[in-house]
Amino acid sequence: MKKITKETYVDWYKNMLFWRKFEDKLAAVYIQQKVRGFLHLYNGQEAVLAGALHAIELGKDRMITAYRNHVQPIGMGEDPKRVMAELFGKATGTSSGLGGSMHIFSKKYKFHGGHGIVGGQIPLGAGMAFGDKYFNRDNVTLCFLGDGAVRQGTLHETLNLATLWELPVVFIVENNGYAMGTSVARTASHQDIWKLGLGYEMPCEPVDGMNPVLVAKSIDKAVKRARSGKGPSFLEMKTYRYRGHSMSDAQKYRTKDEVEEYKKIDPIIQVKDVILKKKYAKQIDLDNIDQLVKDKVLECEKFADESPYPDKKLMYDAVYEQKDYPFLQHKLD
Repeated sequence: MKKITKETYVDWYKNMLFWRKFEDKLAAVYIQQKVRGFLHLYNGQEAVLAGALHAIELGKDRMITAYRNHVQPIGMGEDPKRVMAELFGKATGTSSGLGGSMHIFSKKYKFHGGHGIVGGQIPLGAGMAFGDKYFNRDNVTLCFLGDGAVRQGTLHETLNLATLWELPVVFIVENNGYAMGTSVARTASHQDIWKLGLGYEMPCEPVDGMNPVLVAKSIDKAVKRARSGKGPSFLEMKTYRYRGHSMSDAQKYRTKDEVEEYKKIDPIIQVKDVILKKKYAKQIDLDNIDQLVKDKVLECEKFADESPYPDKKLMYDAVYEQKDYPFLQHKLD
């Protein structure tokens, strides 16, 4: 694995703080109705992404996930201004404003969505890995899913084929304790999700998903296995989300005390503590990073605000190949 240095820790702090503040800004503008529809935020789960990015080869390896997907493409290299513009439904967005919150894509940076159907991305992740193996490409795919998607039948069908064909894919469950509002304990007779890999003789293990170092080590091992042609792995990242399932979630299924307990092991605070304890940076340096992050988030909002909405004809061009739209009863103006 790439060495974890003081620069790594400072980058982790900078990136995770930016992701957190980026999501906080989206929550604020959602209330202002600048962002519409569903909005699923990543607050609390940043260590999973930070560790994963340290373990893969950016520009080469792929990533696919569900609909809690705003900051992953940013981590992969996409311009955060374009991501925020996409959420605002603007023409300058990653999908010209047509995808929105649940469907962020960045083909250039090998981020393949953002999928709104629960579990829908699982076979797609394996399919991309199949393509890479078929064409002898030295790529690995990280396929993320939530604990709710684990109960979908498509997961088991995919795990079976991925193992059988020794596909270069790593399945990563971000277990934040709840699906939409149902705890893991209420969805199955067991709570150790990682053990599902045992049924397919697939390497599997639980990981502290609040610690980017442990995440990086686990994913690095799985990525090396996949890249060497030995097949997939199944990892359960035990993490937590500080916000609701989406902005419409009243969160009646958990207590405020529970949330506060998990905030004591906030991944951003953990990384900050290491930085200060080992003197990788001074508090004034971190304060400067905090200000830079705030300024960058405001730049993203300004860009999205000032960007134009896409021409409505674009919606039809994205659906119909034939330019006179023969299936429409009413022609466009």
